[in-house]
Amino acid sequence: MAMAKYSRVDGRKSSSYCSTAVIVVFVAFCLVGIWMFMSSSVVPLENSDLSSQETRNEAKQTLQEGVSKQFDDTSGDISEDATREGGTMPGKVSLNTDEESRKSVEENQEENHGNDSSDEKTDSGNEQKTVDGDDGSGNGKDGEMDSREGESNLESGQAENEGGEMNNNVQAESEENSGEIRSESAEGGKNNDEEVSEDIIKHVDKEDISTEENNEKNQDENSEPSAVENSAESEENNQTSNEILPTAAQSEILTESTTQNGAWSTQAEESQNEKKSQQASISNEENDHQWKVCKSTAGPDYIPCLDNWQVIRKLPSTKHYEHRERHCPSEPPTCLVPLPEGYKRSIKWPKSRDKIWYYNVPHTKLAEVKGHQNWVKVTGEYLTFPGGGTQFKNGALHYIDFLQQSVPDIAWGKRSRVILDVGCGVASFGGYLFERDVLAMSFAPKDEHEAQVQFALERGIPAILNVMGTKRLPFPSSVFDVVHCARCRVPWHVEGGKLLLELNRVLRPGGYFIWSATPVYQKLPEDVGIWQEMSRLTKSMCWDLVTVKKDRLNAVGAAIYQKPSSNDCYNKRSKNVPPLCEESDDPNAAWNVSLQACMHKVPEDSTERGSRWPAQWPERLEQTPYWLNSQIGIYGKAAQEDFTADYNHWKTVVSESYLKGMGIDWSSVRNVMDMKAVYGGFAAALKDLKVWVMNVVPIDAADTLPVIYERGLFGIHHDWCESFNTYPRAYDVLHADHLFSSIQNRCKLVTVIAEVDRILRPEGKLIVRDKTETISAVESMAKSLQWEIRMIYSKDGEGLLCVRKKFWRPTVEEPIKAAIV
Repeated sequence: MAMAKYSRVDGRKSSSYCSTAVIVVFVAFCLVGIWMFMSSSVVPLENSDLSSQETRNEAKQTLQEGVSKQFDDTSGDISEDATREGGTMPGKVSLNTDEESRKSVEENQEENHGNDSSDEKTDSGNEQKTVDGDDGSGNGKDGEMDSREGESNLESGQAENEGGEMNNNVQAESEENSGEIRSESAEGGKNNDEEVSEDIIKHVDKEDISTEENNEKNQDENSEPSAVENSAESEENNQTSNEILPTAAQSEILTESTTQNGAWSTQAEESQNEKKSQQASISNEENDHQWKVCKSTAGPDYIPCLDNWQVIRKLPSTKHYEHRERHCPSEPPTCLVPLPEGYKRSIKWPKSRDKIWYYNVPHTKLAEVKGHQNWVKVTGEYLTFPGGGTQFKNGALHYIDFLQQSVPDIAWGKRSRVILDVGCGVASFGGYLFERDVLAMSFAPKDEHEAQVQFALERGIPAILNVMGTKRLPFPSSVFDVVHCARCRVPWHVEGGKLLLELNRVLRPGGYFIWSATPVYQKLPEDVGIWQEMSRLTKSMCWDLVTVKKDRLNAVGAAIYQKPSSNDCYNKRSKNVPPLCEESDDPNAAWNVSLQACMHKVPEDSTERGSRWPAQWPERLEQTPYWLNSQIGIYGKAAQEDFTADYNHWKTVVSESYLKGMGIDWSSVRNVMDMKAVYGGFAAALKDLKVWVMNVVPIDAADTLPVIYERGLFGIHHDWCESFNTYPRAYDVLHADHLFSSIQNRCKLVTVIAEVDRILRPEGKLIVRDKTETISAVESMAKSLQWEIRMIYSKDGEGLLCVRKKFWRPTVEEPIKAAIV
């Protein structure tokens, strides 16, 4: 691979000596700038509490000022002669200074700091950092510009480029504090600051060459990025965003840390199950964590809260699948899950729906057991998925259309947008529902059919690990338009219908339950008995049996029930069986709450959630939920205004920053998670991409998950101090908006980062928006994981970080005693 030449930064000379005339013109501009600044009514913001990030940046600036060779920065991009070090990414500037220069710079830094301490109290907030000794004037004489003139020039926004042209955009932005984006080489970790009007932008332009070489070894033509794709991604990386963080007018909805939950309760409060807070701060010990590889029986498939055999072995009973429920270790692991031998970059969607790499999920048992039903087959180095299932051997699309023909009111992709698929198999049903504009939340317990949920996620289909056992599902009440069970092997009729009553809780009033199972269409004695029990149970629940239809092609049948949309039937029942739940029972409490064999009344107040069916898709995505009228929003405004502002904010951030300025090839992205969703604005802003977003609402955050479902999106409750119910290497992009700072008092950052590493795919991206001190801590931990720092930005105490996970794994193992059988 061709390597770029090094260009040594020589501090002895500037690129060209300015003529006397140019100097005169420059001084004139400076005087004009001083006059404009003095006449302005703008008062510089105080910045008495400089973050550690900003302190480092100022020290780095001083170091750069001691290096007199400056880079021309006319266009805001580094020239092609910018150095590469050791084959690292192009677009990086490497400062080559000897020890004497460093010592001299440090002395100058101390002297300047003493002389300018009084000025910093008023001017540091608007101080603009320069590039590699460039003093902002285009004149690089050892950075010896008069400090007062330099500050005046910066504060008035009069930055001049190499050609002596004025940057006209700076003056308008001079009222805001300067920001900084840095990019760092994955190997050298050296930085350069580029002057881009008021904000300093720095980010990685291309993939790390060594990583690319590893990728070439790990991919074939189906999954390997082509030269065209790499070129396109490089062009994206070279772009700088104007909306990395919002302007002052938008910043009121940037940080949730300054807001209150108001009328919104949290899931922890609703469930009364919040764990004792763990006093943990972001410490140097965490940042310097020595990573090890987790050694467990599950190996590359290790899931801490589902593989805790130390607890599972002591369970008094497994009758209700208690062994498949969550049993989290008292101390979350801080080791890294190993990669399967031969792991490759996942195949892109939509090809991934039909085939995946065998070595990414090297399990064949399901192919042996279910191959004749067209679930999955082994085909050379691939696992292939013909699109069948137990109830639809001849393809999921035919089965999907059969269901709508049976009940036209289902109206896939219009009336029915978000569905729950119970016992999903390899999730082909959910995978093909994308063609009907439907989102399916598929779930199944771990290992009931070997790796079925892992197959689904590798294919790019939404799925989670869960079981209908003794706990409520981690969803709010009345959120799914349809619930589907195709031979899901759940005994709905036993124990007073407790499990079916849980489906009743999460199903919308007026929603449909589709039951495709042998009791519907077979006449064996066992099937007949189950059908009779189900008929009695559903009638007592006031469910209406809309139709029973047989699919002749697949030789199966389906019974379709509808949940009532009023309480009339409940009030007319001769027996209160199953009973109505107590008024004090909160149907939305879903985190670690035990199941109860009761039904909640249907909301009938027109202002109450669940009293109306949502608008059809896609209109419901942008419509403010009708039941937000009387509430105060998360950001302190009226909820409807809050909702609209949040959506507009994320549309701007996604379109102007995430899609343009991150260097992410979104055509390679399929599985996305928003780790701290609020109204689902981030997911809504991605609606035109071929991605799906798992919206996670933490249990200690305002419980806005019903809003997300109302929009036609989906999500789940979770406590990020514990592991998520998914297999390792499940997501392409993780998005964390003020998550880490919000939980740092309850759990250690290192444990959350270890979980992020577990569920993020190699070459996947983590995008973090948070306080600058938190961004700094996450950046440090990412470096310790040998992740690539793609972009880092800070402004007004807020920051943005984008990192890319690599294939690196430690060599030292850490046995997890609780996870070894």
